[in-house]
Amino acid sequence: MEEQKQEEDVVGWAARDTSGVLFPFTFPKRAMKSDEITLKVLYCGICHTDLSVIKNEWGNAIYPVVPGHEVVGVVIEAGRAAQRFKSGDKVGVGYLAGACFSCDSCGVGDENYCAEFVCSFNSSHPDGTKTFGGFAGSMVISERFAVKIPEMMPLDKAAPLMCAGITVYAPMKRHGLDQPGLHLGVFGLGGLGHLAVKFAKSFGMRVTVISSTPDKEKGAIEAFGADSFIVSSNEEQMKAARGTMDGIISTSSGALSLGTLITLLRVYGKLILVGSPNKPPELPTYGLISGGKSVAGSMIGGLKETQEMLDFAAEHHILPMVEVVGMNDVNDAMQRLSRGDVRYRFVIDVANTICAT
Repeated sequence: MEEQKQEEDVVGWAARDTSGVLFPFTFPKRAMKSDEITLKVLYCGICHTDLSVIKNEWGNAIYPVVPGHEVVGVVIEAGRAAQRFKSGDKVGVGYLAGACFSCDSCGVGDENYCAEFVCSFNSSHPDGTKTFGGFAGSMVISERFAVKIPEMMPLDKAAPLMCAGITVYAPMKRHGLDQPGLHLGVFGLGGLGHLAVKFAKSFGMRVTVISSTPDKEKGAIEAFGADSFIVSSNEEQMKAARGTMDGIISTSSGALSLGTLITLLRVYGKLILVGSPNKPPELPTYGLISGGKSVAGSMIGGLKETQEMLDFAAEHHILPMVEVVGMNDVNDAMQRLSRGDVRYRFVIDVANTICAT
């Protein structure tokens, strides 16, 4: 589509090397096409994926990297062909910034599995322009990849739903782990895990949190509504829970024992992996075969699913627990995230702190 005039530079914070340290960084605003919108970034959540990319743990960093894919902002300009949004609308942008819309995956609303998937940061559009994420003052994106933030939803708490929320919601819906009375295990009570508990309870499920951190038990039960809590290193507790769960959502990015989790599943139970451990885990096949069990993976969700998730969260008052930080504190937040020192999601107040140095 025809492009509009090039606009002013954008101030962001970028990592320049594998140290992952973020510094102020100025880059040209991408020329806005007629079907695109420009949003002023208000808040941006910090995801473990951001940390992994800026440190090049996955070997795919394209420096300089401006991370951030849990973006909430306000539309400040809409292209003449844009129809879904107008100036003043509150919108969210997640990990998706581009897809072909012609493949089988796109045809059924699974744009997140499109072979031409474009990430909202550390990636490039088909025309070669680089994508910079939400650790920046503004963002240009096709309106197809923005979703409406429901009225009355707190904008700072809406941000983590754009990745953490949809990452747990989508596989629960796809795999039938959203039915009242089913028993769901949530492995890992972090940014994703605590939202998995909240969604599952809203679905009417029984929820058991499985964690390596005993002091998270009180929060899991009293703050998030889990029915029970198991310490993963407690052999007696793990043994007592064998064969009791219809499904498990594994949110952990640390070392993972698939065999141990599989023993907790009932016959035909499902283990869904949404975390990505740095070291590939072993998969003991006998535990699957002997119980007709299955292991599946899931990555975020499609655009329709994301809007559905936001609307469901608004209706059922599902909001993450967040710690809001300024951009000047982002490197400290990243260090704390790397050692698990956050309860349960960092969110950057971008609009009020982006110009600080």
